[in-house]
Amino acid sequence: MITEKPVEMMDAEECGRVAVTPEKQHPARGYIFYLLAGITFGIILTKSEAISWYRIQEMFRFQSFHMYGIIGSAVTLGMVLVYLLKKYKVKSIHGEPIVVPEKTFSVPRYLFGGTIFGMGWALTGACPGPLYILVGNGITVFLVVILSAVLGTWVYGMVRQYLPH
Repeated sequence: MITEKPVEMMDAEECGRVAVTPEKQHPARGYIFYLLAGITFGIILTKSEAISWYRIQEMFRFQSFHMYGIIGSAVTLGMVLVYLLKKYKVKSIHGEPIVVPEKTFSVPRYLFGGTIFGMGWALTGACPGPLYILVGNGITVFLVVILSAVLGTWVYGMVRQYLPH
């Protein structure tokens, strides 16, 4: 529900959670956690060599298990966490139920999307997340890749209605 009423004037039901008064609101403080989590994630990916172009090429040439182990661990952890979220009906910090919508099976969607994603990954030597870590590590040429990814996302938004979903 969108309303023009200030947050401090809403009751808890209108707001969807407990109303926050301006004195208690610290928007920058909320982002510090995400900044620290991103920095930690970047350090972990750098130290595990998951951002290494050589490691990624080894994976695509089936010469090393290193990247498959990292990706497999992440997928397994994600599956377990989603299972636990569904089983225990975990709620968000605002008390709202976390709902994971079911997806319909569509061969063309996954085939075309996966092929485009894989080609971009193979050509650049990096998937989208580590691009920012690579720039943070001083490899600024990846700014071109980030801008290209943003442009590709924009183009997708323009042609989305004509694609199979």
